[in-house]
Amino acid sequence: MPRRKTRPKDGIYRRADSPYWWAATPDGRGDSTRRSTGVAVTDDPQGLKAKAVRAGWCAATHLERTGEAVTFDDLLLLYLERVTPTKRAPDRDRWSAKALFPAFTGRRLDSIGGADVRDYIATRKAEGIAPGTINKEVGLMSAALNWAKRELEWEVANPWEARRQVEPAGRNRWLTPAEAARLLDAAEQRRQRYPWLVDFIRLGLNSGLRPGEMLNLEWRRVDLKAGLIAFDAGEQKNGKLGRVPLNHEARDALLTRARFRASYCPASPWVFCRRSGTRILSVKKGFAACVADAGLTDVHPHDLRRTCGSWLVQAGVGIERVSEILRHGDVAITARVYAHLRPSDLAEAVAVLDRFGTELHVELHVTQEGKKKPAGAG
Repeated sequence: MPRRKTRPKDGIYRRADSPYWWAATPDGRGDSTRRSTGVAVTDDPQGLKAKAVRAGWCAATHLERTGEAVTFDDLLLLYLERVTPTKRAPDRDRWSAKALFPAFTGRRLDSIGGADVRDYIATRKAEGIAPGTINKEVGLMSAALNWAKRELEWEVANPWEARRQVEPAGRNRWLTPAEAARLLDAAEQRRQRYPWLVDFIRLGLNSGLRPGEMLNLEWRRVDLKAGLIAFDAGEQKNGKLGRVPLNHEARDALLTRARFRASYCPASPWVFCRRSGTRILSVKKGFAACVADAGLTDVHPHDLRRTCGSWLVQAGVGIERVSEILRHGDVAITARVYAHLRPSDLAEAVAVLDRFGTELHVELHVTQEGKKKPAGAG
């Protein structure tokens, strides 16, 4: 009599008679419940989608199964399925998850403690991974556990909290007007090879748009008559609606792009595109060539945005207004990056106290004069 194959009591598995991944979940009585995930093996060769489906089933029945062991995979796959797609940059979570899985896959959540997290961080440091990258990985797990406690009412500890690594100070490179002029001149000299680059640089310097925002900019977002670019909440880093005002230089750069579009690709939705109408995916190569031609060093596309903010602050525009123009999520971010460019503000602010100091001096003088008066004097 042929031996019956032992079926897994947990996890996902394949069956010879089915094109789909199957999942086994503990039933709380020492056995398992098995059913098809409905995810075809050919569409999901690694089984990641199937694992996410299984994790959803586990979450749905968790409260009914007191004491059931929830695994690292259950939580993270469920979070990646339900929460990550709603984020502005979901790929960050997926890259972080890719780093975390080899270290913790298959482990129960209640078996992962502070020592495990410290070991993980130490290992990543030894591999030469930057603190910012480690913070994203640690932050993903902390966020997932907090979400599980809040939304799924799982009673789980969070050993990932408060383990943020100190990141090096951010870049502080911005262009002087003379450097910007040299960069624009170099881009003009390369216009035949990179016809979009001059307008890209002009728009970046005068609008403060991020490089990715410019490369993904569609004409439906541009209102030349009103002189602004409008973003929906899901299209910005801060997750809010955004309006970017256009000055003369920024508007002129967009008009140049509009004429290019009318001549070569009138149906293209992209502001920065090739003659064929396809979107420009990156300006790094051409930008780097212009930086070298201009005799500049350590200049990257994002420095155009930083230059815009720096020029505004140096011109006397208040930090709050600069924050609105750059669409930072918090004015504290703007202050941290740009406030040092206006040291005169602090001197002017402290100078206000001189008025109170003068009044205080007068009061002290009057008081002292009163004390010198002889007794009985009127």
